Amino acid sequence: MPNIATILKAEISRVARKEVRTEIETLKKASTHHRASIAALRRQVEKLEKELRRATKVSTRVSPQGDADETGDSGPARRFSASRLATHREKLGLSAAAYGKLVGVTGQTIYKWEQGKARPRKAQLEGLASVRGLRPREAAEQLGAD
Repeated sequence: MPNIATILKAEISRVARKEVRTEIETLKKASTHHRASIAALRRQVEKLEKELRRATKVSTRVSPQGDADETGDSGPARRFSASRLATHREKLGLSAAAYGKLVGVTGQTIYKWEQGKARPRKAQLEGLASVRGLRPREAAEQLGAD
């Protein structure tokens, strides 16, 4: 017959292992949940950093124009639309080269603006604004005078 102390010791070890196992399972579940949360937060941080880089890029593009406004060039803020430029040029019935002469740029520049591959500078926007109000006859007269 086995010793009661040995049996008691074995039973205590078994119960202790069972309790430890349940505690470890709870900790494993919590650890898994925390790892998933950390991964989600990392993805969110990466997304926000990407947005920040994009916003910084946009602000560096915009800031030189903003600085020019503050230095004394007070005038209405001009907006540019490639599709409106193409529509207006077609409405006037002009080639890109002729339209470029009115604005003060080359025909190739007009094509690039219309395709969205380039954007006009502030001084060029002023030229576009002056041409925008012209009618076909007025545009032809201006080109004929040149």
